[in-house]
Amino acid sequence: MSIKVSDTAAVPQPERTPDPCIVVIFGASGDLTKRKLLPALYHLEQSGLLPKDFAVVGVARRPLEKSFAPDMKEGIISGGGVEKDEAKLDPFVGRIQYHAMNFDDAAGYDALKKVLADIDKKFGTKGNRLFYLATAPEYFSDIVKYLGDHGMAKPEVKDGEAKNWVRTIVEKPFGHDLESAKALNNEVNKVFSEDQIFRIDHYLGKETVQNILVFRFGNGIFENVWNRNYIDHVEITAAESIGIEGRGPFYETAGALRDVVQNHVMELLSFVAMEPPVSFEASAVRAEKVKVWKAIPPIHPADTVRGQYGPGTVDGKAVVGYRQEERVHPRSQTETYAALRLEIDNWRWAGVPFYIRAGKRLGKRVTEITIQFKLPPQMLFKDAQGKGAEGIQPNVLSMRIQPDEGITLQFGAKVPGPTMTISKVDMDFSYAEAFGKSSANGYERLLLDAMLGDATLFAHRDGVEATWSLITPILEAWAKDPINSLPNYAAGTWGPATADAMLKTDGRKWRKL
Repeated sequence: MSIKVSDTAAVPQPERTPDPCIVVIFGASGDLTKRKLLPALYHLEQSGLLPKDFAVVGVARRPLEKSFAPDMKEGIISGGGVEKDEAKLDPFVGRIQYHAMNFDDAAGYDALKKVLADIDKKFGTKGNRLFYLATAPEYFSDIVKYLGDHGMAKPEVKDGEAKNWVRTIVEKPFGHDLESAKALNNEVNKVFSEDQIFRIDHYLGKETVQNILVFRFGNGIFENVWNRNYIDHVEITAAESIGIEGRGPFYETAGALRDVVQNHVMELLSFVAMEPPVSFEASAVRAEKVKVWKAIPPIHPADTVRGQYGPGTVDGKAVVGYRQEERVHPRSQTETYAALRLEIDNWRWAGVPFYIRAGKRLGKRVTEITIQFKLPPQMLFKDAQGKGAEGIQPNVLSMRIQPDEGITLQFGAKVPGPTMTISKVDMDFSYAEAFGKSSANGYERLLLDAMLGDATLFAHRDGVEATWSLITPILEAWAKDPINSLPNYAAGTWGPATADAMLKTDGRKWRKL
């Protein structure tokens, strides 16, 4: 069973074209710029959402002045899902420049300031700047400090009014625990005001994540049952089938809890659990998200599970275990899998458990939110049977964030025949079937919002510190209690047996994905 989208259902959107500006990408020689950021900007250009007066400056340490723009062009074609049409692409590529400098080189920032001023004259970008920090986290503080020292962090003010705007996007990870996150917030806030800072989580650029709010608050039938009276439990899964992809040194200091749960999964949790905001203004949405995180009691170590993948089989191919990966310690305690049980101590969710799991080298790549509703009273159907003699089953609502984006509602239906036999059936909505397959990568919306100054889909320092305050005690408890059973799940499976046992204690089990 599928759902069709009515042609009359579309709601016109207001024009969203930002002011003329320059996007300055620090760390532009990295993979993110070529595979994600430049393709996303070109998608915006194709949609008519970029200003006519616009430019990109890539900043990195290597001397790539001659090869940078052609390399970005190749990335737009290969990673952006666009045709090789020079007549359309070359004018865009012609606005891409490169500036080589070390991130701690004061003279380099002086030169960069002159480059940006020259671009303002050439392309009419009017002094508006969006600085994107796509470097390793250890460079964030230096870059921000030098931008401030060289007068590039604040707009020019004349007669008490700003003549231009300056904003910065900061990539994750934003700190590695609560203390470091607070320190980094303080460093950045010394130079940029909070309304200039856009802490990015690319998950929030996904249409399926934004659609959670539309699904809940834009439809009259769901919000009424979105509470402890009707919902038995909630599961959030963020699973990857890949390993660490050669990023041993990074992952050794991160792990699944820092890399995925503290940011991506906690954002998904907040969208599922938040109260209706008074508006979709950034401050209103952020306030409701922070309320959710602050309503979560401290998570006891007994309600957590960590795992690490060993050798196994993924997609029919043998793969090595985490400890055999390149540049990983042979006795590493870094978790590649994390599962948590938590509750939200407020009126809506009291007593409803939320089960979270995230990991690498699992059965398949899937990010999904599962809402399992409570069973109806059984007396009416006590003699009814379902397929496999299951009987009546709870309704399940699943929101597929990636890769097969959509929503499925599972309910019971009578099987045709002379007996009362009940079978599970699915009512399914697929983004690709309803709206067509998209080549967008999720950064389009976030880059556009940052240029427009709309921080709704970005993290505020209060939110960053609230989520770290939940995760840091778990990290500390794990550090004090190393486990000898690692690795404790085979690559290609769904994690350690202890994760299944955690739900079994509650009389529940993970949804099969």
